[in-house]
Amino acid sequence: MKTILIMRHGEAEPMQADDAARALTPRGVSQASEMALWIKAHYQPKAILVSPFIRAQQTAEQVIKHNPADYFEVCKDIVPSGDARFAIDYLETLMSLNPDIETWLLVAHMPIVSYLVDQLSPGDMPIFSTAGIAVIRYDEKNRKADFLKVVSPSL
Repeated sequence: MKTILIMRHGEAEPMQADDAARALTPRGVSQASEMALWIKAHYQPKAILVSPFIRAQQTAEQVIKHNPADYFEVCKDIVPSGDARFAIDYLETLMSLNPDIETWLLVAHMPIVSYLVDQLSPGDMPIFSTAGIAVIRYDEKNRKADFLKVVSPSL
């Protein structure tokens, strides 16, 4: 069994013309840091896929401070308008190529984070708070997933 953590970025600046350039607010940095410590205490992912958007990159930076990963990749498929089916196919390919990695973390955005959960565990489509994390147990052999919970920061 593998563990897949799907994380929404921390609180970001208001919408602007260049959505990809939106940065985290100070509160968003604090949320990401809090959840990075929660991840360290419970899961310690060894592989991280992150959206190329600035706010997701900044969230991943907080996670990496406390959870050094063996595998890190910027993944253009997990942007807000990305296709969850394609992203999960790619994740499953990466997992098969890296069988020793037990825990994977994806750092992305609404709405794709909800669609990723639904793609893995049909019928489960949680709404994520900023810096919220969905925890999924994944049976790689049978390609079956169980959505366990969403954990949100206290901030």
